[in-house]
Amino acid sequence: MSDEKPNEEKPRLGRDVYIALAAIGWADGNLDQDEADAIVRTAVEEGLDIEEISEIEAATKSPVDIGEIDRRGLSKEDRLFVYAVASWMTRLDGKVDEAETTALNKLGEALKIPEKPRWHADALAQEVANMQEGDRPLRYDVPGLRKLIGERLADAQKARAEKSAEEPKAD
Repeated sequence: MSDEKPNEEKPRLGRDVYIALAAIGWADGNLDQDEADAIVRTAVEEGLDIEEISEIEAATKSPVDIGEIDRRGLSKEDRLFVYAVASWMTRLDGKVDEAETTALNKLGEALKIPEKPRWHADALAQEVANMQEGDRPLRYDVPGLRKLIGERLADAQKARAEKSAEEPKAD
């Protein structure tokens, strides 16, 4: 019998996603404390259990590989959100080096995100970073980023549906 409550929402992003984010942070050879705090804070906000949080904290203390990411429970929005957070993290120290770009590409491939949506996710991460609150981890609006991605995906879906409805049907 499961000890899960029926109305309790399960976290959408699993431990492997946060381990991958730690790997992105380590890509340049140094995971800043701000980056580590952002990863752990986001995992806590997602509602992961204490054992998973401990594993994530350990991944922020020594370099790890992106590894496998279980995408089964991840929506398109979730995958773009993870990529956008990783993209933002690569810029926290003011420069993005080749190792970070390579790690970000590896994450995009692991999440099965095509190039154009990666570009859009990166642009949204920058849009949130440029907001008045700033791009520092303690002020970066991570929930706002997730909301913005969801809104933009809904807008794009609506535009595609409208365009499809306007196209003449073939006889």
